[in-house]
Amino acid sequence: MQENTNTVERTVTVASKSGLHARPAGLFVQGTKGFQCQITIAKNGKTANARSILSVLSLGAEQGDQVVLTASGIDAEAAINKLAALLESDHG
Repeated sequence: MQENTNTVERTVTVASKSGLHARPAGLFVQGTKGFQCQITIAKNGKTANARSILSVLSLGAEQGDQVVLTASGIDAEAAINKLAALLESDHG
């Protein structure tokens, strides 16, 4: 088992008026492209693969909800920074 894997976790508030649905969810999933790390998003104990639009939509995240982003891998910090910025801006 390798212990050099970088894991970053951040709690973010969803800013989009339409929550994490349709267009904002699509933009979020597109934001994961280019990163090598594993990325998940969780709400109320339910975890979703951040690279899967259906998985992200299944969380039902609304404006003002808090979600937890977790990334593990070589570029985890950069991925979390980019995705947190996407969630904290209103794309509605």
